[in-house]
Amino acid sequence: MADDIHSSIFNKLLAIQSINDDVISDILSKSKTLNVCKKTYLLLPGDISKHVYFIKSGALRSFYIDSDGNEKVSWILIENDIVVSVNSFFTGNPSVEYLEAVEDCELLQLSKSHLEEIYTKHPQFNYIGRKLIETYYVRSEEQAISLRTLSAKERYERFLSHEGYLLNRIPLGYIASYLGMSQETLSRVRK
Repeated sequence: MADDIHSSIFNKLLAIQSINDDVISDILSKSKTLNVCKKTYLLLPGDISKHVYFIKSGALRSFYIDSDGNEKVSWILIENDIVVSVNSFFTGNPSVEYLEAVEDCELLQLSKSHLEEIYTKHPQFNYIGRKLIETYYVRSEEQAISLRTLSAKERYERFLSHEGYLLNRIPLGYIASYLGMSQETLSRVRK
């Protein structure tokens, strides 16, 4: 029987396509639950990303350090999101980003090798994987376009309409970085 954290991920997967009991059984046997404290790093630059995580509770951020030594937040992820360092995970190259818990988190961890094993053993599961990748690719492209084409005020308004629920959970400095602005600019825009 699936525990609460597994039930959450299965509900997310089932919203895409039905999966049989064998897939569920393999996910249950090959994944593990992690409880991580706020400020814990799941990945550091130079590490190779070997796991994908599903967030049951809590929040994480993905960020990198630019050439001037500034943190640049690329993703803020919360409950029911999937977390992975995409480039490193799929290419096997060292990561350039950090994955850090912004809040205490309960996560489901699945290794790349186990995920590949599930894909091979259950070809129908590949469709779910593709749909998840498409969803996150679209989100990433929308964020990139927003950073390139919208003013600071427009980016903040877009953030409020799509992700405003993060304001009470995520430090404003992280949100400002995610929106491609300084914390001072964010404060001015919010007024």
